[in-house]
Amino acid sequence: MNKTYKALSLPLVCAAMGQPALAAGFLEDSKASLQLRNYHIDRDYKDDGARSAVSEWAQGFIFKYSSGYTPGTLGVGLDAQAFLGLKLDSGAGQSGTGLLPVHDDGDAADEYSELGLTAKFRLSRTELLLGTQYPMFPIALTPYTRLFPQTYHGGSIRSTEIDGLTLHAGKFDRTNLRDSTDYETMGVASPNGRFDRTARSNDFRYLGGFYQWSPALTLKYFHAELEDLYKQDYLGFIHELPLGPGKLKSDLRYFDSREDGAAQAGEVDSRSLHLILGYSLGAHRFGAGITHMSGDTAMPYLAGSDADVMSEGLFGSDYLNPNEKAWQVRYGYDFSAVGLPGLTGSLSYTRGTDIDLPEHLGGRDREESEKQVELAYVVQSGSFQGLGLRLRHSWYRNDFASTASFRDENHLRINVDYRFDLL
Repeated sequence: MNKTYKALSLPLVCAAMGQPALAAGFLEDSKASLQLRNYHIDRDYKDDGARSAVSEWAQGFIFKYSSGYTPGTLGVGLDAQAFLGLKLDSGAGQSGTGLLPVHDDGDAADEYSELGLTAKFRLSRTELLLGTQYPMFPIALTPYTRLFPQTYHGGSIRSTEIDGLTLHAGKFDRTNLRDSTDYETMGVASPNGRFDRTARSNDFRYLGGFYQWSPALTLKYFHAELEDLYKQDYLGFIHELPLGPGKLKSDLRYFDSREDGAAQAGEVDSRSLHLILGYSLGAHRFGAGITHMSGDTAMPYLAGSDADVMSEGLFGSDYLNPNEKAWQVRYGYDFSAVGLPGLTGSLSYTRGTDIDLPEHLGGRDREESEKQVELAYVVQSGSFQGLGLRLRHSWYRNDFASTASFRDENHLRINVDYRFDLL
């Protein structure tokens, strides 16, 4: 475990444990759960690149514990998460999906585990967290798109002192990638050689929040800096409007990114606009989105994480290449309308054009596209109530060089999730 992490969290937790009235809130309000996650990923490449496929199957166990707060003006608590991943299948040369760590010889690890501890303090309606962090912000996203989430080490504050306004601020110095057990310094995601992937920083800071302007309108703003690499401002809103027999949801996301300090990752000059529209009508969900990239570079985001943009949930690309213009259409259906509660499905198509890449990766005016189908089912009753199964299949194609990070592929994911509530 990271030494700095121990120094921050454990003494604070021990101090909290010494309070005589500990059980009044610390234990009585505790929650604990165990999640079982079975995950299979298969990527079948359709170009003439060096590897024809990667495929892995793994079983994950995620234990979560969250205490209540001790009584008094200053409440103290503890959160803990323990992860254990086991390899079920990954043949020679088939590793590298992000489900399992990869050894120096190229083989996937048989198992891996980690423990995350977070000391927490509450004063009025403001919380301070020290230790392992799981941010879910536009400028730092921790999605569950693999067996375990990517985590960060540092401190964060969340305040709701003003009704309707939620403020966030934080500073991270290390990250633990989703297929790793080691904390390391942070970098910029660099598919297609966008930035210098060797550039690292131990200082990521952010400040921002969400404001509930009205029941129908939420406003968002964040500022983030990865020291000596890049800085980024985010502005967005979500609006819901009854329209005819259904409801229209509008989601606007805008990122303005540039270099920070010594610009060790190279030039950063990007404006990225994303608009997602969704219309709900009974069991039907219709969606459309656009991405407009401008500036001289791609949009930067933290290495190992996902970008919070229109293409979230898709697999082949992030659609954030320099000068890219992309659009997407989606359709979803809830089968409970025809007597099959718990079963949902979706279809989507995304296309990106006008992409500028380095000459050795294809040059200017490149294109990419992706089709995806998904089926998901959650058991509604009985002994296995809450058991979730999900199947996703996508077909991604581009006209990049075969040495590019995004390759022509047929991509299959199957995962099964089940959670036991222990407390």
